[in-house]
Amino acid sequence: MPETKRDVVIIGGGHNGLVAAFYLAKAGFKPLVLERRRLVGGAAITDEFHPGFRCSTLAHTAGPIRPDIVRDMQLERHGAKFITPETCVTTLSPDGRGLSLYQDESKSVQAISAFSQKDAAKYAEFGESLSKISKIIAEALATTPPDIDHPSSADLWSMLKTGRALRNLGKRDMYRVLRWGPMAVADLVAEYFETELLRAVIAARGVFGTFLGPWSAGSSLQLLIRAAGDSHPAGSAFFVAGGVGALTQAMASAAQAAGVEIRTSAEIIEIRVKEGRATGVLLGTGEEINADAVISNADPKRTLLKLTDPTHLTPDFAQKIRHFRGNGTVAKVNLALSGLPSFTALRNNDSGALKGRIHIGPEIDYLERAFDEAKYGKFSRQPYLEATIPSLTDPTLAPEGKHVMSVYMQYAPHKLKGDWEEQRRSLGQTVVQTLAQYAPNLPEMILTHQIITPLDLEENYGLTGGQIFHGDLALDQFFTMRPLLDWARYRTPIENLYLCGSGTHPGAGLTGGSGANAAREIAKELKK
Repeated sequence: MPETKRDVVIIGGGHNGLVAAFYLAKAGFKPLVLERRRLVGGAAITDEFHPGFRCSTLAHTAGPIRPDIVRDMQLERHGAKFITPETCVTTLSPDGRGLSLYQDESKSVQAISAFSQKDAAKYAEFGESLSKISKIIAEALATTPPDIDHPSSADLWSMLKTGRALRNLGKRDMYRVLRWGPMAVADLVAEYFETELLRAVIAARGVFGTFLGPWSAGSSLQLLIRAAGDSHPAGSAFFVAGGVGALTQAMASAAQAAGVEIRTSAEIIEIRVKEGRATGVLLGTGEEINADAVISNADPKRTLLKLTDPTHLTPDFAQKIRHFRGNGTVAKVNLALSGLPSFTALRNNDSGALKGRIHIGPEIDYLERAFDEAKYGKFSRQPYLEATIPSLTDPTLAPEGKHVMSVYMQYAPHKLKGDWEEQRRSLGQTVVQTLAQYAPNLPEMILTHQIITPLDLEENYGLTGGQIFHGDLALDQFFTMRPLLDWARYRTPIENLYLCGSGTHPGAGLTGGSGANAAREIAKELKK
């Protein structure tokens, strides 16, 4: 087939790939985005999984996307309508108790006071410190990690600004930043709160999507990373009308308006490399596209060990990237419901409490026991669940009077003892039975369900190991060490081959940070 030439080719039309393409187009380049599936979005897509029922297939909350990216891409002008319910999260206990936390801190404090006056006072104190600290972390996440061996003047200036900002926090909060990161999140929340429901819902932010339990060292780091985009202690709920796929469709529209070309159903089977330099890509159709730069939104392992021939890497680097941890622990179950389930903890079935996230994991020890099973290759029989009922805030997702429920299930290890296909049905039953402990009439309302295992995440959505963050968020895989020490600045050992996905800094989910940071650094490189 005839060869074509482009200045920039981006592999993968996930949100980071689209963000990177937009900023590179604004910098004067003409990026071509190649997406393997029939629509862009990666893990941020909306599909109809039952006639008339649509749902955010994988990711069900919208980040939050960095505000500067929303502004620069004018996403609302391109059709994204953001929905932020008053209720952030409702956490439920099997004994019929429920605790809702709100955007309004005073309402959260009032709700917590019904459980503990001490916790109500401490919640405000914890929230104030977390808010201050999160601003510093947010600034660090928006910067490029410095070159440790040969820092540039820009690196030194950035580190100086960060150091000054830390010092301006004051002695107490500066000490907390340094101390909290390596801590087990269970220890952190225990220092502030005595109510198990409150402890567990905050601690869950530190383990979501990771192969960590609340007693794992360093689990507090992820809490801090996630707080950089949303400083509410237990996190908020950010939705997009039409499901999270409407967000990536808006991103695609913004990128195309900036001059980006997007091709779907275009599977890359090889990144071409000649004399240590990436020269283009080979498609499954046999078409070869030459490029001055190849940027991969795929995870580091898939990019460097599968799409690229590892013989182009040094043995030392290849060994290190093979050991970049990406232990998937999340499954997804989407339910089509004939009505709104009745939750025993909610008086008069208060639908307002269900408009945010719904947390199932009433105690720290409950979360830890769920993790214990995953250590030995089993999925949790009493799992930690994060659910949403997006049709409450966006009725277009289901027929009138009916609803969709989106459920993250953790822990479901990618490396399962047994066959995932054989245990798919059992996983779905476990999720429904767990929910039925809190909403007894749920099972009779289920019209159909969609079950997505960690193996599906790998095979159908290209997430190596089923890891939704492209690699574990951990102390040794963060900032200057994401994905590897000396390779945290979006470059790879292969000249003109770059990374822009969540396996790079900051890698914190649907924020767009990795794509924006990568585009900034790649544009500098290419303009040289």
